[in-house]
Amino acid sequence: MRGRDESLMLPDDEYNRLLLDNVHPSTWVNPDPTGRYNIVVIGAGTAGLITAIVAAGLGATVALIERRLMGGDCLNVGCVPSKGLIRAARAWSDLKQAEEFGLHVPPGVTYDFGAVMARMRRLRARISQNDSAHRYQSLGVDVYIGAARFVGAETVEIVGSAGNRTVTFAKAAICTGARASIPPIPGLSEAGYLTNETVFSLTELPPRLAVIGAGPVGCELAQAFARFGSQVYLIEALHGIMPHEDRDAAQIVQEAMACDGVQLLCCGNDLTVSKTEGGKRLTVESHGQQYDVTVDEILVGAGRVPNVEGLGLELVGVDYDKTGVTVNGRLQTSNPRIFAAGDICSRYKFTHAADAMAQIVIQNALFPHPFGLAYANVDSLVMSWCTFTEPEIAHVGLYEAEAKAKGLEVETYTVKLDEVDRAILDGEEEGFARVHIQKGSDRILGATIVAAHAGDMINEFSVLMRAGGGAKVIAGTIHPYPTQAEVNKRVVNLWRKAHFTPRTKALLVKLFAWLRRG
Repeated sequence: MRGRDESLMLPDDEYNRLLLDNVHPSTWVNPDPTGRYNIVVIGAGTAGLITAIVAAGLGATVALIERRLMGGDCLNVGCVPSKGLIRAARAWSDLKQAEEFGLHVPPGVTYDFGAVMARMRRLRARISQNDSAHRYQSLGVDVYIGAARFVGAETVEIVGSAGNRTVTFAKAAICTGARASIPPIPGLSEAGYLTNETVFSLTELPPRLAVIGAGPVGCELAQAFARFGSQVYLIEALHGIMPHEDRDAAQIVQEAMACDGVQLLCCGNDLTVSKTEGGKRLTVESHGQQYDVTVDEILVGAGRVPNVEGLGLELVGVDYDKTGVTVNGRLQTSNPRIFAAGDICSRYKFTHAADAMAQIVIQNALFPHPFGLAYANVDSLVMSWCTFTEPEIAHVGLYEAEAKAKGLEVETYTVKLDEVDRAILDGEEEGFARVHIQKGSDRILGATIVAAHAGDMINEFSVLMRAGGGAKVIAGTIHPYPTQAEVNKRVVNLWRKAHFTPRTKALLVKLFAWLRRG
């Protein structure tokens, strides 16, 4: 008999069995607590794993509790499997465009979606060793598998097949993450649907796929499945895709997805779903036109909801709402002994954000002012992110509208990739780099890059902003030629050129004239 967690890891093959042996071992026995822990961490996703392993490495006694799968969404049903699919989809797409590069693919080439999914499972299982219960135990963390809830001011009860236990804490961290939000669409539950938790269990390609939600998850998987050969309908209630990004940035990706065969039905109204003999029928109005489509599967990617249920938060005075646990800048909840990190409390639902927040929890929970350390604050984080479509969209810092809303005067500069030699040679010239610089200085407030490797290229701006450097640093840095990252230097050179005033030029003309006379 399989439990809920194991059923997510279908099919039952050697790769998924290895994965489960690492992240939810069936023979696991919970340890017997020997005293009060310095910190009890609830949830073994990225935020919980980092909090636990760093705290243990510093000498703290740590309990890490996970009711489902070690590694959380990122490893099991998020970043890791999705990027495995995206890489395979790019290979399929490259093959279809091979003739442009002088490669003539003979008729009869076969495409094996099952092999794609097997590769993903194999690599996921390999990576899962990093997050395994046994590894964390070997590094000094007491790992408990079971459902946790606060039952007293400093007490957590753990209930699970690995054995029931009660642990006490000096400090606690809530790192229980979030799950897929299911919109109240008439007929959706009855027809059945996939989420990020179940889509990676597919072994056969759905010929027709509807994706609900055109945020990062929806766009990444819609494009990937279209490249695999599915007829994909992407349905979004708002206009366009990725509504939080600059419109011209999102438009480039939208056009690329259309070339891959994704049909976007945006500004969608009155969406209904019903189950029919031919599949799952969706009716929706998009831009005044009524659409009636039948698909084989529906994937819901319409946001996230926090996992706050069943934790006993009310008993220990931890405030929360529909967005998650309420924290201050130090990631402290309304109970000063309890902290939170990751998707459960952050609007930035990224693995790297959870990692950064875990570091803040460690400093503030374990090393407060009496130890001579200043409090860490989330306001100091320079947050970047990337949506891994093709091309990618990456961003760091403020958008222009956000900067202006804060009362900052902004100068914005943009360079298109079709002006960059390497992008032209790579056949990846759709995109741009954009930088926002505070007027009267060279301070970089934010940047956006749309490019095949935008997630890598944005890091130059991120490091500079974190270190307090400005546009002059990039302008004065040698960039190898030819690289696509050369666009970063070109865009700040526009700023430098804009500030080379006629008065400055006139002074230099006089200087050169004087030098000639000498």
